[in-house]
Amino acid sequence: MATLHASGLFDVKLQPEPLSVAAVHTGIGRMSLDKVFHGELEAVSHGEMLAFKTHVQGSAGYVALEKVTGKLGGLTGSFVLQHSSTMDHGIPTQSITVVPDSGTDRLTGLTGAMVISITDGQHSYQFDYVLPTKG
Repeated sequence: MATLHASGLFDVKLQPEPLSVAAVHTGIGRMSLDKVFHGELEAVSHGEMLAFKTHVQGSAGYVALEKVTGKLGGLTGSFVLQHSSTMDHGIPTQSITVVPDSGTDRLTGLTGAMVISITDGQHSYQFDYVLPTKG
């Protein structure tokens, strides 16, 4: 199985959401996450993010889950991305991976990892992925 690559731009809308009672006094924020992907991944996603911004400029962390539905490399289906990322004094460390066995339809068996970049306010993605060969 060869690793495939998809890249492109995406639009994102973040909307603050109410916190659980347990999180109210923690400094953790909660947001809904809606994206539209363009390029080799033509899809929409919906999810939720929990984030914490420290008192030090450029240091923060977030976790998120988002369900992506559309076409990847011309194949239709959906999958879930799991995010766990930090910013340490402005230096990002990202972990954005496909949740195992979350792929559906023509994307069943999908595995992979994504890297997100933001340049001049424009969001882009680089997605390295593998799809099992159908026998």
